[in-house]
Amino acid sequence: MQFLAIIPARYSSTRFPGKPLAMLGGKPVVQHVYERAQAVFDRVAVATDDERIAACVETFGGMAVMTAPTHRSGTDRAFEASQKLGGDADVVVNIQGDEPFVHASQLEALKSLFNDSRTDIGTLVKPFPADTSWDTLANPNTPKVVLAADGSALYFSRSVIPYLRGSERDEWPARHTYYKHIGLYAYRADVLRRITVMQPGVLEQAESLEQLRWLENGLRIRTAQTHIETIGIDTPEDLQRAEQFINSKGSNPNNV
Repeated sequence: MQFLAIIPARYSSTRFPGKPLAMLGGKPVVQHVYERAQAVFDRVAVATDDERIAACVETFGGMAVMTAPTHRSGTDRAFEASQKLGGDADVVVNIQGDEPFVHASQLEALKSLFNDSRTDIGTLVKPFPADTSWDTLANPNTPKVVLAADGSALYFSRSVIPYLRGSERDEWPARHTYYKHIGLYAYRADVLRRITVMQPGVLEQAESLEQLRWLENGLRIRTAQTHIETIGIDTPEDLQRAEQFINSKGSNPNNV
């Protein structure tokens, strides 16, 4: 099975313009992501609409693919890049360009989901600890997911699901295993082509979660569990925290 890892990377960002090029541990954020992906996948490329990012990637020896500036999501950008690279991959993996600490075990777990021929899309989930506070669990910026017995996703929500009847909400994390969704995706190539032309459904419009569009259209999203907490870079403050994290782990951030 041929895997192609695509790292969508935009320069424009309301909260942190140019964040793929921001320096972290002595090299750009996008380089951290690229090197971690390259440790697992034979084919890796950065999909971008900005010449500055493309030049940076080529400077550190990576592959960059220029894509249209009009894409609504990283999924659409990943599809265009995969087509420009020949469209011959069996599975396309979408790795966010602002996740410099993505771990090899997480990427390997995504790959393993496609040993099951019924998997259309793969993604990751992380159990909330039993001592999680209600405010943390209920944060709408942290999507939750409910799983079937085989690990398939039943539903994603910004709300706390399921509701535990008869229990005080502060007790919920200790009484039930809740799952946080980790936004790493892998798609069978034909599925990726299909989802780029799907129109948003009522559930996606309600929750602003694109994966609900895929469920609404009958696609099977399989999940793998991870217990590793990644640090996404969304703001300059996140970058400072990431730098502190690297410093606390030693001189080599690849050991993080």
